[in-house]
Amino acid sequence: KVPVLILSFFQHALNSGVRRYHVAPVLCQRAKVAMSHFEPNEYINYEKLEKNINIVRKRLDRPLTLSEKIVYGHLDDPAKQEIERGKTYLRLRPDRVAMQDATAQMAMLQFISSGLPKVAVPSTIHCDHLIEAQSGGEKDLRRAKDINQEVYNFLATAGAKYGVGFWKPGSGIIHQIILENYSYPGVMLIGTDSHTPNGGGLGGICIGVGGADAVDVMAGIPWELKCPKVIGVKLTGKLSGWTSPKDVILKVAGILTVKGGTGAIIEYHGPGVDSISCTGMATICNMGAEIGATTSIFPYNERMKKYLGKTGRADIATLADEFKQHLVPDSGCQYDQVIEINLSELKPHINGPFTPDLAHPVSDIGAVAEKEGWPVDIRVGLIGSCTNSSYEDMGRSAAVAKQALAHGLKCKSKFTITPGSEQIRATIERDGYAKILREVGGLVLANACGPCIGQWDRKDIKKGEKNTIVTSYNRNFTGRNDANPETHAFVTSPEIVTALSIAGTLKFNPETDYLTGADGKKFKLEAPDADELPKLEFDPGQDTYQYPPKDGSGQHVDVSPTSQRLQLLEPFDKWDGKDLEDMLILIKVKGKCTTDHISAAGPWLKFRGHLDNISNNLLIGAINIENGKANSVRNALTQEFGPVPDTARYYKKMGVKWAVIGDENYGEGSSREHAALEPRHLGGRVIITKSFARIHETNLKKQGLLPLTFADPADYNKIHPVDKLSIVGLKDFAPGKPLKCIIKHPNGSQETIMLNHTFNESQIEWFQAGSALNRMKELQQKSG
Repeated sequence: KVPVLILSFFQHALNSGVRRYHVAPVLCQRAKVAMSHFEPNEYINYEKLEKNINIVRKRLDRPLTLSEKIVYGHLDDPAKQEIERGKTYLRLRPDRVAMQDATAQMAMLQFISSGLPKVAVPSTIHCDHLIEAQSGGEKDLRRAKDINQEVYNFLATAGAKYGVGFWKPGSGIIHQIILENYSYPGVMLIGTDSHTPNGGGLGGICIGVGGADAVDVMAGIPWELKCPKVIGVKLTGKLSGWTSPKDVILKVAGILTVKGGTGAIIEYHGPGVDSISCTGMATICNMGAEIGATTSIFPYNERMKKYLGKTGRADIATLADEFKQHLVPDSGCQYDQVIEINLSELKPHINGPFTPDLAHPVSDIGAVAEKEGWPVDIRVGLIGSCTNSSYEDMGRSAAVAKQALAHGLKCKSKFTITPGSEQIRATIERDGYAKILREVGGLVLANACGPCIGQWDRKDIKKGEKNTIVTSYNRNFTGRNDANPETHAFVTSPEIVTALSIAGTLKFNPETDYLTGADGKKFKLEAPDADELPKLEFDPGQDTYQYPPKDGSGQHVDVSPTSQRLQLLEPFDKWDGKDLEDMLILIKVKGKCTTDHISAAGPWLKFRGHLDNISNNLLIGAINIENGKANSVRNALTQEFGPVPDTARYYKKMGVKWAVIGDENYGEGSSREHAALEPRHLGGRVIITKSFARIHETNLKKQGLLPLTFADPADYNKIHPVDKLSIVGLKDFAPGKPLKCIIKHPNGSQETIMLNHTFNESQIEWFQAGSALNRMKELQQKSG
């Protein structure tokens, strides 16, 4: 390897003309820099990125946004690919894949089914989702390793056999580990988790997908993505005081709503960017998932360079400096929409309850809560998660806690802390932050997702008890954190969570209100200040990474046929060449239906590797428009009401196909492809909605289902739960061509409505083959 600086020196000498040097051919090439310390022979290929960008720029003849540069820079065929924002499908070659343990099970089971011997791109598995918060870090980790031993063994051995790196339980949250080790400016990374965009904080295009999409990339097949629109968020001014990076995305969520970013990449730019730390930029990108965005990204700058250096990747920063013109937007580039936020005027925000786009300034939330009848007393404050668990986040929270302790106060609310990674945990222990947070009343949990995804054995309330919690998480759907539909969850920054937990009420505004110390004197908390990165080097903590062997062919992967946690996959049936006639309606969903409603998490996480068992949670959280209840639908064959999964299984047993009718932004939330696998497994064929969330729509297509939308959204009202549906025109199924739906009412009358779809030619082949995986196998067989 030749240091980049030496190359630059020799190149300058050659170009200067002052004196000629003989330079060996190797010195005329740029240095090779590894993508990560864990894959020393896998190199960053900025030359290919540059070449592709130049081809596309010449074709389009216009300035490019940063998003376009990186996306188009990863095109499989940049010279011929049709490119039109929001319309054409792109065939892309991502650099790497990352999977968290809950979704990795199904992804690896699908990869095993593909019959391929090894992954084609660097890939990793991260054990972060299966650790339940109960007693504290060490005890909870030991318990998780015991309970999930079978699953961890499967993932570890599958990783070893197929060339996938394995991060053991306790390593930390997937997105924090990616930021510390794998993301870099210009990378294209796909991950089987909706908050994969976290990596945009380091200037990468990092996109959340389902496991079948990940299998495409791991199999070396070009990955398809609808060409994204680009929404520009221009930042001016400078962050200061109590205002944090979290407030930027909380404000944007309030502007765009939970579906305002669908089909688009959010690209932050402008002079205000430089006032945000690298991990702060990651926080903003992470929560872009809550507005439906394909991903979010920041341009390469000095804050990223500083973070790369502190995490042992100065060589990547040096290389990125050489290619910086490709890692920032072109001057004069055009966005599909522009939002401008003055950071100097931005106030601390808190969003919720029950939806992450219900935005309020912290100064207003107390009055709003009283008016709406939301509990103002805070039962629990929780900081951490993949969104806000950086060194800077912990430092700002500790700065608030330290002030309270100096006045003899502790938290009035229960208080928990989740470090984002083993490296963060070890470093905040060394630097005293963890001690301060414990002294103020905090409980340090394991380096894992925990309560953010419902892995919380909560004991302080009973189910059905109305209460309020505040978190620094990203998502606050009904029942998400603790399975209690009456828990009013609000999301805000870690420092605001800490301040509110000390005060114990939503009515406290730390910018203006006073607390009373143990001595009876009033005092006001000062705005927190903390280092964005540790003064010393990060403490790496315990070694928790398992390298895949060079040759894993002899490795055995064990899946017991009697296991209740793991189940090998059987291929789905192929399309029979006929229209779908006289389908029953399993459920017509009323209102919001997220992936949490379609395939609940929490205790169901343990069945993520067993399709039949986890299918017992199908749509149990969705509200049936017929009776206003969850998990109660009419069986059209018996006329009895019963659970949704039981009814679906009955229809499947009787050989009856069925459909689901949904509302706006159906499938919002997680990348959870189980929400697509389960209806397919239990006999579902069609999901008809007013609109879909991007990831869920793709997941449905991948599993051979038909995600269709009403050509006229008002037609949602024409379909009743007791009707039968026929989808007509499948023999002539083609891109851009609507399908007909014949609605048969119980009184014998019929009416026809039109349904739109976004299938392209290859996706139609997925449907015809029964699934994208079936189609992959067909192509493998044809090619030999």
